[in-house]
Amino acid sequence: MPHSGDFAALISSTRRHRGAASRWHSPAAGVARAAFTAGLVILAGASACADDPAPSDVAATAVAPEDRHPELRRLSPTEEVWIDRERGEVVVGGRVALDDGLLEFFACPKGTKEHESVVAVAASARLVHAALLAVGLEPGKPVSFDPEYRPATGPRIRVTMRWTDADGAVQEGDARGWIRNTRTGKALETDWVFAGSAFWIDPADGREYYQADGGDLLCVSNFPTATLDLPIESSQSNEALLFEVFKERVPKRETPVEMILSAAE
Repeated sequence: MPHSGDFAALISSTRRHRGAASRWHSPAAGVARAAFTAGLVILAGASACADDPAPSDVAATAVAPEDRHPELRRLSPTEEVWIDRERGEVVVGGRVALDDGLLEFFACPKGTKEHESVVAVAASARLVHAALLAVGLEPGKPVSFDPEYRPATGPRIRVTMRWTDADGAVQEGDARGWIRNTRTGKALETDWVFAGSAFWIDPADGREYYQADGGDLLCVSNFPTATLDLPIESSQSNEALLFEVFKERVPKRETPVEMILSAAE
């Protein structure tokens, strides 16, 4: 059975790929997608259940920072993702990347789209996807625009933010309160859904990539590559962006934060 170190190695092999290519158009692509998704399930389950240490590969033997949540199951020695299977929660570490401005995303993996995301997380999108699988959530379908708009589907996900304020007190709040509708001036009222992103096959070498690793983890503009998307129509056009940072509510840039993902009631 795979170990958490195997998962870390799988994640480290992922690189960003965007562009037009066949994703689901052939039987082979469908088989590859099914096999890859099954691999995520197996790896997530192994990481959630294994009590033995990770094998001595490069990722597992690297010196990792102190584990902030020893009471939870950490899915990678180098990425900040934990699961609480009893509570059905996924905890993801990160920092505030943007405390003012228009948004296309709420959260992205660090090193991708911080200039238009409130939070940059210290994790890949595929590891967050696997963590959601490990707590029993199954993805739906990403948004589509052809021949007409069809919203993303999937289980509704509540996102709670946790951080320490200037006085040293731990705070928690609904992530939707950090996002303001540019038309109404009110906070976001819609939960995200676990759409599950999509897979891209490089025609040059046949390798498969999880598209949300390019930055599209939690979106507030609709993207067919989103791991979590809003099930309402929200343009990605710069001239029609629907959401912005609720700057009066968001901690200052670089503040360490955690996202807690769980099924919305």
